[in-house]
Amino acid sequence: MNDKSALPDTEKAWKSRLGDEAFRVLRKEGTEPPFSSVLNDEHRAGVFACAGCGEPLFESSAKFDSGTGWPSFFEPIDGAIQTKRDFKLILPRTEYHCARCGGHQGHVFDDGPEPTGKRYCNNGVALRFMPGDDD
Repeated sequence: MNDKSALPDTEKAWKSRLGDEAFRVLRKEGTEPPFSSVLNDEHRAGVFACAGCGEPLFESSAKFDSGTGWPSFFEPIDGAIQTKRDFKLILPRTEYHCARCGGHQGHVFDDGPEPTGKRYCNNGVALRFMPGDDD
């Protein structure tokens, strides 16, 4: 699903497609309040995809309860995300975005579980859950 031709090409079009809160997070690199997403408690088999474009980002098998208040994963789907350095809180962090539409998802930290030791801390409003075939 890497074709970018069907994506909105203006801020107005993105805002219309996403709504206010998802637009603020995905297009303006905002952060939703902790414990505000119903996806924190999503434990079914399936895929977590970008709410902006539908690109699959994480398998449900990579999700874990980090206790932080945001959906957390230890590994993205290969090629699904891109990273950059973020200095908004003075100390550098690694921010990640959907590789297809560039939508801001969250930040990655080095305090996750094995096998990667990573915690991809994701804004729930930036995701859509797609249940697996057996659900």
